[in-house]
Amino acid sequence: MLPRSASRFQSVSPSDNGSGSSPSRMPISSCRVPRGMSFLLCRLARGVGRRRPLVQRFLEHPVEIGRDADAAALESIIELEPVLIGIVPGQVCIGGVEDTILLMEELPTGGRLARSWAHLAETLDRLHASSQMAYGWDRDYGFGELLIENGPASNWVDFWADRRLRCHIPYLSSHLAQRIERLADRLGDHISQNPTPSLLHGDLWGGNILIYQDEISGLIDPACYHGDREVDLAMLSLFDQPPPIFYEACGLDQGWEARQPVYRLWPLLVHLRLFGGSYHQQTGACLEQIGY
Repeated sequence: MLPRSASRFQSVSPSDNGSGSSPSRMPISSCRVPRGMSFLLCRLARGVGRRRPLVQRFLEHPVEIGRDADAAALESIIELEPVLIGIVPGQVCIGGVEDTILLMEELPTGGRLARSWAHLAETLDRLHASSQMAYGWDRDYGFGELLIENGPASNWVDFWADRRLRCHIPYLSSHLAQRIERLADRLGDHISQNPTPSLLHGDLWGGNILIYQDEISGLIDPACYHGDREVDLAMLSLFDQPPPIFYEACGLDQGWEARQPVYRLWPLLVHLRLFGGSYHQQTGACLEQIGY
């Protein structure tokens, strides 16, 4: 999860890529994600032929953020094959996970989201069609060193109030904390108690959507859990501006517009704790939009 204003990658020399634990493939390039993001990426060649390079990811804090959370999330999406061809093409695989290493095949990119909204709506419909009984996830994980709690719950209002709002209160200014507490206490007035517990991407923004030839080739860096599918759309609108045709294609339930700022508040709080700055004002404006 990164703000659009931040530089996403900073180059480092291949000698810093942790090659002592890597497969016996020659690194093409490597990069480190700055400002609280806890991994290093390395692009690996696969020898002769036309096979795409591998992307190797070295996690620096596997225990604190949930040791294999990324792998588990990706595996949950892959299990939906062959239905989700548009999300995870058949040639994509998780090559292996070893404590701090996640190995994946690189997907084609180069397209523009502005020309792919209809296909994104179709892709999300197929992702969100997978559901289970409880809200949440079977493990916690993190954005950088910020812990994200996902303990399962049978009530969606309780899950969102405790796992996505109240959990931030100790880290906020007293005034902002009081406003969050008031919203959490009356959250049942703003969101449904029992929406379908859809499989969510969990960190859906333009930088995590891969596009090739005007179609979605992959969704990367998932932070999966089960919840109201409108959560993914709220995160998407934080840095991107989906057109009306996208929301129409999603076929959302009545009142979805009013719920969007409630769900958008959570990524704003996460960004506030990670990056500070203007996110304090954005968080306050979002609360005002909800009426708090």
